[in-house]
Amino acid sequence: MSGRIIINIERCKGCGLCITVCPQKGIVASKSLNKSGHHPAEKNSAECTGCAVCAIICPDTAIEVARDKDPSGVKAEAGRKER
Repeated sequence: MSGRIIINIERCKGCGLCITVCPQKGIVASKSLNKSGHHPAEKNSAECTGCAVCAIICPDTAIEVARDKDPSGVKAEAGRKER
């Protein structure tokens, strides 16, 4: 099952926890600032597997994981057959 992350840059306070726990080293601190004056996290590479470790550790719930559909027709996030 694969996935991707979506980072809400305005919610991110740039704590860096997601950067330290990413097993793929696919997240970096942005060079630009968000509206709060923080350097938010941003996806650095296409290596993201959607493992969700970054989303779990994020204290601000600024990271969402989107799962790709399984070719068998089963929704990955729900584990149920589509109708």
